[in-house]
Amino acid sequence: MNWNAWKKGFKTYLQLERSLSENTVAAYLSDLDKLIEFIETHHVSLQPSAITQSHLDEFMGWVGSHKGSSRSQARIVSGIRAFFKYLLLEDAISRNPAATLETPRLQRKLPEVLTLSEIDRILAAIDLSNPEGTRNKAIIETLYGSGLRVSELINLKISDVNFREDFLMVTGKGNKQRLVPIGSEALKHIRMYLYGSRHQTPPQKSFEDILFLNKRGRRLSRVMIFTLVKTLCKAAGIKKTVSPHTFRHSFATHLVEGGADLRVVQDMLGHESITTTEIYTHLDREYLREAILSYHPRSANKKSK
Repeated sequence: MNWNAWKKGFKTYLQLERSLSENTVAAYLSDLDKLIEFIETHHVSLQPSAITQSHLDEFMGWVGSHKGSSRSQARIVSGIRAFFKYLLLEDAISRNPAATLETPRLQRKLPEVLTLSEIDRILAAIDLSNPEGTRNKAIIETLYGSGLRVSELINLKISDVNFREDFLMVTGKGNKQRLVPIGSEALKHIRMYLYGSRHQTPPQKSFEDILFLNKRGRRLSRVMIFTLVKTLCKAAGIKKTVSPHTFRHSFATHLVEGGADLRVVQDMLGHESITTTEIYTHLDREYLREAILSYHPRSANKKSK
């Protein structure tokens, strides 16, 4: 089999056996394309079964020379590992040359976080006299009130909202579902939108159950959510670089600052690994100082039980 045939099989494996999202599948295939480009340039007739670790080390050196960031290089390693794991499962290779492929060390960048007053300013900037105002307020409240990803928000269904128990059934990466509690303010504005302006937008066929609709009665796009957030932040005078994901970061950070258990936050965000959630422990110094003074056994101010 040639590279294209293995690539086709790899795509099917990622979609069916791994149940990965379209974006992740596309990223992995792009990583494989880079390896194929390298092999065709430097080792013309080499087939996947003949690849060794030294070839992959040479490939990563080639990737690094093209000034790829550590983050993009780490993702490429992930894609290449997945490809050779697939070849191993298919008995196309007997040893995995990517098993010990080193991942570049990543500098963990702290995410931008909004303060409560900044979130209030953004909400106050929404024009509720506009027919779309009620929907937009429900969107922002939902992003901050439940920490959803953009893809999760735009695919949220009316049937996913449990008004009685105050939670959402969210379908995240890899079509994995999780229950996410949602705040009363967010639910209030979802109700106002559902029983108000949404009735003025008849949904098109197959979009009847989608919660947030555009003017044409169809699902909102990711670009529309990004544009909405950018417009509102400009109107609110927010100078920070804010995206829809910033509300997810703010949701998690404020929970951790309020004392929420990291495992609970992990479940709500849908993180597979607790290490991903640990970035939200970047609490301000005053909060840490208060925690030490209140709970450390050697502190004079330790609270009595």
